Amino acid sequence: MTTPLYDDIADWYEEYATDTSAPYMDRVRSVLAELLGTGPGRCLDLCCGTGAHAAELARLGWTPVGVDLSAGQLRHARARLPVARADATALPLADGAVPAAVCVLAHTDMPDYPAAVAEMARALAPGGRLVHVGVHPCFVGAFADRSEPERIVIDGGYAARERTVRSWNATGVRARVGAWHLPLADLLTAVAAAGLVLDRAVESGSGPIPDVLALAATKPA
Repeated sequence: MTTPLYDDIADWYEEYATDTSAPYMDRVRSVLAELLGTGPGRCLDLCCGTGAHAAELARLGWTPVGVDLSAGQLRHARARLPVARADATALPLADGAVPAAVCVLAHTDMPDYPAAVAEMARALAPGGRLVHVGVHPCFVGAFADRSEPERIVIDGGYAARERTVRSWNATGVRARVGAWHLPLADLLTAVAAAGLVLDRAVESGSGPIPDVLALAATKPA
C-alpha cells in the first residue's frame, strides 16, 4: 500500500482547498462539470482528499462516493460524502459497480497512476464515464519554472518519473508532499491500455499557458 503523504498536512490542505486556492478550485470544478455531465448514479471520487469536489458532483446529480488513502484527509471528507480508506490500485468496488468515476488533482500523488486508471476502468459499468482532471503534464511540475506568468521554462526533468519535492512554488502543495510526474504520452497510453475510449480533452489556465489538462473517456458498452 502506498504511504499516505497528506496525513500530516490534512488541516492545512482543508484550508488551502476551500479558501486559499478557491479561484483555482472553482476553475477546476468548472472543467470537471463540463466533461462529466449530469447524473444520476454513483460517482467514484478517487483520491477524494477532504471531499472538496463532492458538492459539485452532487450538484450535477451524482451520488459521490470517495476513496482516499489519507486518514487525515478523510476526517474532513466524511462530512461531505460516504468514504472508504483504500489504495487507488485496489478499490473496494466490484467490477462494473459505478457509472462514473473522477480523479481530480491527484494523479501526481500516486507512484503508479496507470494502475489506478485501470482500477477505475474495472469498476466502471459498460458505457460508464471516467474524467481525469490534473495539473498539465507538459507545463506543471518540478521541471517547469512558472514564476513568470507569460513565460514558462521547461528543463530536462520532463522525462523524469520519480517523486520529487522540488518545486518552483516553495509554499504550495508539492513543496510539502512532493509529486510523481507522468509525461503526457504515459497519461494517454494509460487511458488506452485500460480499454477506455478517449472522448475529449480540455486545457485550462488563468493565463495564456494552461496549467490544467482534463480528459474524458468512456468504457465501451
